[in-house]
Amino acid sequence: MWRRLASRRERDPGRRSPWWGRLTAGLGLLAVAGGAAFGALAWQPAIAPVPTPERASFQPDLIRKGAALASAGFCSTCHTTDETKPFAGGYPLKTPFGTIYGTNITPDRDTGIGTWSLAAFRRSMRAGIDRAGSHLYPAFPYTHFTHLTDADLEALYAYLMTRDAVRAEAPEPDLPFPYSIRPLLAGWNLLFLRVSPLPAGDGGEPELERGRYLSEALSHCSACHAPRNALGAERAELHFAGGLAEGWWSPPLDRSSPAPVPWTQESLFNYLRSWDSAHGGAAGPMKPVVAGLGRLPEADVRAIARYVAATMGLPAPEQSAQAETPKDSAPARAEEIHRRGAGIYRGACASCHESGGRVPFTVASLGQHTTLAGPVPDNVIRVVLEGVHPPEGEVGAIMPGYAGVLDADQIADLLAYLRVRFTDAPAWPALRDDVRRIAAEQPKG
Repeated sequence: MWRRLASRRERDPGRRSPWWGRLTAGLGLLAVAGGAAFGALAWQPAIAPVPTPERASFQPDLIRKGAALASAGFCSTCHTTDETKPFAGGYPLKTPFGTIYGTNITPDRDTGIGTWSLAAFRRSMRAGIDRAGSHLYPAFPYTHFTHLTDADLEALYAYLMTRDAVRAEAPEPDLPFPYSIRPLLAGWNLLFLRVSPLPAGDGGEPELERGRYLSEALSHCSACHAPRNALGAERAELHFAGGLAEGWWSPPLDRSSPAPVPWTQESLFNYLRSWDSAHGGAAGPMKPVVAGLGRLPEADVRAIARYVAATMGLPAPEQSAQAETPKDSAPARAEEIHRRGAGIYRGACASCHESGGRVPFTVASLGQHTTLAGPVPDNVIRVVLEGVHPPEGEVGAIMPGYAGVLDADQIADLLAYLRVRFTDAPAWPALRDDVRRIAAEQPKG
């Protein structure tokens, strides 16, 4: 039989066997069906525009509630680039896939959300689909906001619809192919989005449950404090295990925390409100978080602290003892290893950081800072380069930036000395390269 088939092909080389044709046709049909199915999944209908609601249509208490919720969700952080035009968008959020810009969420009818109904707003928050049916990038944390209650979404809508309307077109995302193809996000959502209420907790204690709701849904803590996979989704199995956000390391909020001084519920509350004497204060992307939480009722911030403390676990007795004596190897020993760094420390840092915490807004020892013991030096480098500054008109920690004073080698020498003196952690392996990389990112002039 095989000889007969072979002889036929020799007589008619263009002829193919029937099974090959059926296979090709079947694969073609599967491809068409798969494309049609994905198209149906990706396509979302537009929701009809509505007249912009009048302020009088919302109860004042509902607007006030929405203001507090917007603060706890840090909405202005990613949706404001000009402080005189809050929520008008344009803030660049750098991701491993490119830069995405915060959209205009003022009630402007042309460039904002002035034509959005409550239903359109609810869909964007829960499914990541805008009023016109376009997919939103998950840099907008709708994977967390999807768990918000109807009542909270209504309050947020009332608050945003009563802001000043600002005409401002946000830049288009700067993303390479294929990340620029928005319909592909339908597949991402299929894999990683779960549109549902927040799953019930274990305990049922009201304060703990409130903290869980705020932390997991509204304040989306794990968006920064969890590692992400190759597709940019949070790794659920490493929830609160630490991550990266806008060039900063976000420490773990679970039992793997490397904090030299163990966190407690009270120290977490102090930190989230403003300043904690055992751990210091927030810097980088965490600063607007603390500012937003500062506008919440105290009970809500205590609830968040309660939930995070429960996630981290209670410190062991020996850890509690370490809290009284943070690591500080004999300065002479550290200086012997890093003499140049020790000299820079004496000249630039010691006047405040050797005061034992007597200088306002300094901790008793640099050995108490979690980031100095962290796996990457990025946070410490950025603090040395940029300094620390309280919000305008407010009291807080002040430290000058040394970007124009110390060169990259001097900063690397300084941080190598601090690492040896104040931690038991191994040396950062590429410290000089990391300093140069981050220094090159600093704005000039």
